[in-house]
Amino acid sequence: MSQTLLIELFTEELPPKALPKLAAAFAETIAGELRKLGFAAADAAVTEYASPRRLAVSVAGVAAVQPDRVVEKKGPAVAAGYKDGQPTPALLGFARSNGLGADQLDQLAQVSDGKQDVFVFRSEKKGEPLAACLAGIVADALKKLPAPKLMRWGSRDGQFIRPVHGLVMLLGSEVVAGEVLGFEAGRVTGGHRFLSKGPVEIPNADAYAATLREQGRVIAGFAERRALIVERLGAMAAERGATIAGGDALIDEVTALVEWPVVLEGSFEEHFLEVPQECLILTMQQNQKYFPLLDAQGKLTHRYLIVSNLETADPSHIIHGNGRVLRARLSDARFFYEQDRKHALANRLPRFEQVVYHNKIGSQAARIERLSTLSSHIALELSGDAAVAAQAAYAGQLAKADLLTDMVGEFPELQGIMGTYYARHDGVDATVAAAIEGHYHPRFAGDSLPVGTVAQAVSLADKLETLVGIWGIGLVPTGDKDPFALRRAALGVLRMLVEDRLPLDLRAALARAAGLFPAGVVAEGTVEGVFGFMQERLKNLLAAEHPAGDIEAVLADGPSRLDEIGRKLAAVAEFKQLPEAAALAAANKRIGNILKKNVAPGEALPAIDPALLAEAAERDLHGALIDLQAPVEAAFAAHDYTLALKKLAGLRAPVDAFFDGVMVMADDAAVRANRLALLAALSGLMNRVADISLLECGER
Repeated sequence: MSQTLLIELFTEELPPKALPKLAAAFAETIAGELRKLGFAAADAAVTEYASPRRLAVSVAGVAAVQPDRVVEKKGPAVAAGYKDGQPTPALLGFARSNGLGADQLDQLAQVSDGKQDVFVFRSEKKGEPLAACLAGIVADALKKLPAPKLMRWGSRDGQFIRPVHGLVMLLGSEVVAGEVLGFEAGRVTGGHRFLSKGPVEIPNADAYAATLREQGRVIAGFAERRALIVERLGAMAAERGATIAGGDALIDEVTALVEWPVVLEGSFEEHFLEVPQECLILTMQQNQKYFPLLDAQGKLTHRYLIVSNLETADPSHIIHGNGRVLRARLSDARFFYEQDRKHALANRLPRFEQVVYHNKIGSQAARIERLSTLSSHIALELSGDAAVAAQAAYAGQLAKADLLTDMVGEFPELQGIMGTYYARHDGVDATVAAAIEGHYHPRFAGDSLPVGTVAQAVSLADKLETLVGIWGIGLVPTGDKDPFALRRAALGVLRMLVEDRLPLDLRAALARAAGLFPAGVVAEGTVEGVFGFMQERLKNLLAAEHPAGDIEAVLADGPSRLDEIGRKLAAVAEFKQLPEAAALAAANKRIGNILKKNVAPGEALPAIDPALLAEAAERDLHGALIDLQAPVEAAFAAHDYTLALKKLAGLRAPVDAFFDGVMVMADDAAVRANRLALLAALSGLMNRVADISLLECGER
């Protein structure tokens, strides 16, 4: 007979940010072992529970005794079992270890292990009771939890993330005997630290959640508790015509901090709203785990919501106590803000001489100078306007200045944001001020891109300088290590160039960045190394929306200008639908193979000599090439890559005729060179948009 199994470990408060992962791992490991040992079916329902002071799991349909099963023990290879018709010592030894004599070798089966046939001894093993296995299963599951730091407590030898106070193991209504971490299993657990009436006795495994709720004032299910918090926060905010500032991460953390959530409203003095709202929101969320309320325009109000772990008839003392703590935090934020504004950002720059950026690269002041210079060059290249370049140079100087402010020292997440506020207070041009915050974008996958040429230039300069400098001193990203976030910097540059279609030569920009470092700092080959690294990131970036073959074709020649990548990919997609596409792709691949085999890298072929075009097919192909040269070049110049590729479709017939009737590798050296030159010219024209030989085109 099978019943529901409940396992609960009752502890001190567990790490809130890790709680969901701990609960999932605990439930998954225990359920997996029960299935593996035959106590539970493969489709047995598993429910995980997690609260600040407990990890628990219930598994439906668990047997009290595992079924009898056949155990296989693998022995020597069949080929090594006999020699000259006699059993070898290896086979005899294997038989003896399983209680068989030399005359009982026929009781060994022969099976394949995937590589060879081997002898196998099969025996029937009687099923063990759950009580004999469960404590070991639980102990192993605890050891496998993703918890890097363990602790001891009291005089016990056991180790866990937090001190343990009890263990519940129930199969149906019966306690499963066993000991884990020095605790004997029982049916009594603890309820809410303050609201519970006392210890909670679980009558049976199926009544676990309901009993804890009713007697212990604990909502044991993490998902249930989270949904309740979201519902109550949303309802209270809606009643006030407001929305909540706070994402999923904060909701998860608060869910892991409370067992009986009660949502309350607090407020603070409106004069604190003179401080930038980003500071106040971060203070409330990060330090206090509160949910700020925003008005219909997205502006912070002086009200906030608290998710309390206490329910009282009069919650005013809870609200008042939380308000006192928050008021002190907000006063600190206002003090930092007022002190920071006494010193202009520009006046902070000399202090960067004493700040080391990296011991192999130099000071932060030197880096800021590089950033300013590179920002100016990029802005000039993007806009052609010297005034915009001057703005970018100044923005590059101020971009990191807020790192030395008290507010950013307290809240590093506000870097850039505070720089923009302080620059505006200093009377800095609005475009320059906005670029201080904008240059950090995109900060993560899917983040917005910087707006405007000045912000774009500083953002590109910041990321390119980082890529070249860090790569150049040998700190190349590895599979699991990227401490300077070079992948993120590379993706940020690529997104700007591709999505905003910025006309910047990437390879040249990297070379310019490398040239700004002192001699000997950046290793030889850094520019090409970073460029190749970014090409691979570009393929990954484009793979979400385009076939791999199209991407390989467009990036085949390692383009340094990425602003037209999107148009080229769209043109290639249309070209593949043409009836001529497959034949032209195949012909282009053939041309490439011929040229690769017969023309050395860098070898200059002679100009095409019409007088040496002896065959009609090669004259026709040459004529078609001449006729298409101008319209294809015109379409390419107009960035109409779709038209350029459609024009090339007209080459199918003369190309097919050429390969059907002309031998490229003629005996006459001059004729041979002329035909190779014709194919080289054809290849150059056909591959202006993409290497079409790499396209996967179906025959039509």
